[in-house]
Amino acid sequence: MTNTKILIIEDDKDLAALEKDFLELNGFTVLIEGNGIKGAERALSEEVSLVLLDIMLPGKNGITVCREIRQKIDIPILMVTAKGEDADKVRGLGFGADDYITKPFSMAELVARIKSHLARYQRLTKKTNQANGPDEIDFGWLQINQAARRVFVNGNEITLAHKEYELLCFLACHEERVFSKEALYDRIWGKDLYGDIKTVVVHINRLREKTEKDPANPLHIQTVWGSGYRFRS
Repeated sequence: MTNTKILIIEDDKDLAALEKDFLELNGFTVLIEGNGIKGAERALSEEVSLVLLDIMLPGKNGITVCREIRQKIDIPILMVTAKGEDADKVRGLGFGADDYITKPFSMAELVARIKSHLARYQRLTKKTNQANGPDEIDFGWLQINQAARRVFVNGNEITLAHKEYELLCFLACHEERVFSKEALYDRIWGKDLYGDIKTVVVHINRLREKTEKDPANPLHIQTVWGSGYRFRS
């Protein structure tokens, strides 16, 4: 993880400084911005590996910042919320965040979460993990080029966040097999994370919006009531 650059967008200066200290002790290079507008600009201008993003920010809230970052670059985004409300967490995931962590949290947990997300992202982008199947997946209506990480639906290329991409590849490579939300969470996010199972539901819904003709009545990413989800070509 040496020389890996983390951007903290957090208006609580004391918390940001504490996070910076712990992350630097673990070998990361850390940048801090306390404003949503400046944070978004820096995320897009600096070569950062992960963004630690607070939801409540001056200038521009974290949900908007997350959406703007995700539209331009594909890096892990870990949302930080001081609220116990599920709505903010799910909204953050819906705009492209990979995970969230709720204040107060331990610095050890934060470092572990960041390391886990970075490791999974690096395995995906470097293709050191070949478990998702062949380089080319072609169902006619859906084409996935894993070597180039490009996805086409009915001939039109779509943009997926890396967790959306990994989830789609996994389901497509296991056609007709039913996976529970828990199994998908373990496979895509990992047992070492402390996230919420709702993450799976949000990402399934996002995939349906991007791949299905009628997301409310999906033909390909189907819900098997009481069991989980399956992919059907």
